[in-house]
Amino acid sequence: MNILLYLIINGLAVYLSSYILSGVHIRDFFAATVAALVLSIANLFIKPVLLVFTLPLNILTLGLFTLIINGLMVLFASSVVPGFSVDSIWWAILFSIVLSFVSSFFNWLKRE
Repeated sequence: MNILLYLIINGLAVYLSSYILSGVHIRDFFAATVAALVLSIANLFIKPVLLVFTLPLNILTLGLFTLIINGLMVLFASSVVPGFSVDSIWWAILFSIVLSFVSSFFNWLKRE
């Protein structure tokens, strides 16, 4: 039940974040929930590998290259999930930033 609540909260966060940004398009709430699931799985399995391979570049940029990796994860999710599209890498990076704030807010509400 806790995993289902987490998925619904993240789906709502993805849907609201796409509503805020004009460069991110989501067809419906189901596509937003699937996008949240794909983003979670990609962040669990693919992102750590990318972080290890790009460690020297990440150190050189003082961690700012992680924003590029987050944008790439969003672009990956948009290529896999039908009904979820992102216009460019810059929209994907901005989407990942907005999504982290919106998701943190919803998780804070859930905690209260």
